Amino acid sequence: MASAVLKVAVAGLSRCPRLILLRAHSTTASLHQRVPGSLWKLGRLNHIAIAVPDMEQATALYRDTLGAKVSDKVPLPEHGVYTVFVELGNTKLELLHPLGEKSPIAGFLQKNKSGGMHHICIEVDNINAAIADLKAKNIRTLSAEPRIGAHGKPVVFLHPKDCDGVLVELEEA
Repeated sequence: MASAVLKVAVAGLSRCPRLILLRAHSTTASLHQRVPGSLWKLGRLNHIAIAVPDMEQATALYRDTLGAKVSDKVPLPEHGVYTVFVELGNTKLELLHPLGEKSPIAGFLQKNKSGGMHHICIEVDNINAAIADLKAKNIRTLSAEPRIGAHGKPVVFLHPKDCDGVLVELEEA
C-alpha cells in the first residue's frame, strides 16, 4: 500500500509537490507515534451547529421535507439562544436562533443574513484537563471556565483564530 501511494506521488510530482510530500509521509502509525500521552481524549463529533434566521422554517425543512426527527425548541438564556436538535444516524445538527439582544447568534446573523454553519462540537472525556492542556498549547478559550451546555454537560468554546477559522465547542462526554 505504501509503495502504491509513493508511485502515485512520484507520478504526480510535477503537478503538486506539496501534496506529494504530505501523502508520501502520511501514515496512521506515524500519527499515533507522535501524539504524546495525555490526561484527556478527543471523542466523537457530537453535533454541527447551524445559525438560522427563522427557527420554524428551518425546523420544518429538517422535519417535514427531509423526514428527520427533531426536538422541541428549547430556550437557553444563559447562552442567548434557542436550540432545536435534529437527530441523524451518526450525529446531530443543532439549529440556533437568537434569544435576546446580546445573543452571539444575532451578531452572526447580522453578518450572514441567510444563516450558516456556526460551530462544531466534539466530545472530550475530561473537559478540565482538555482546557488546561490546550491553554498550555496557547489555544484560547472563549470563557475562563466551562459552562453547562444544551445537553446539561460542561462545554467550552475554543477561539476560531486558534482552530483554523472554526469555532470549536468541546463537550464533556
